[in-house]
Amino acid sequence: MAEQKATNVHWHHGEVTRDDRYKLLGHKGATLWFTGLSGSGKSTVAVALEQELTARGKLCYRLDGDNVRLGINKNLGFSAEDRKENIRRIGEVAKLFVDTGVIVLSSFISPYREDRDTVRVLHESAGMDFVEVFVDCALAEAEKRDPKGLYKKARAGEIKGFTGIDDPYEAPLKPEVHLHSDEMSLEQEVAVLLAELESRGVLDFTG
Repeated sequence: MAEQKATNVHWHHGEVTRDDRYKLLGHKGATLWFTGLSGSGKSTVAVALEQELTARGKLCYRLDGDNVRLGINKNLGFSAEDRKENIRRIGEVAKLFVDTGVIVLSSFISPYREDRDTVRVLHESAGMDFVEVFVDCALAEAEKRDPKGLYKKARAGEIKGFTGIDDPYEAPLKPEVHLHSDEMSLEQEVAVLLAELESRGVLDFTG
């Protein structure tokens, strides 16, 4: 956990509750945390799900690894320490979105199990839905796709500490959703995710 450095700070409670915001939108907030190797299809399925949820009138927002590193986390690199802080920050941001009633689609390699579990506890301790989605894809297939040319650079020694090559990826032990992106169609993946959200009562909320 990050150290609390500021002193004499206290949480200021408002008069509008989380349920009030959920009623306003007609659905609950939740975080779907897509984790997997680079090139596994995390962003691809998140984009497709975002389109489907929006078409259904559900407010959602995608938090994508590269996008976040171009903004709020632009001062972080890829060391184990920086990866931990990267995930901690985005976990806090996701929690804020969920509190407002937004369905968060968070796509990060997030290679370390402990860091993902920290975000899970952050949500669940606040009574929020957290859905870990393991976008499983064989390394050979992910490397074959290589949409950003990163594996090629890693193999050439141009990138150090690359997940799956010279840095570990700790697969989820009990993810809520396990997608095999090298075996399933995009439509099948989205259908599985929608079913998970429906089973949790996320897509409809009347209070």
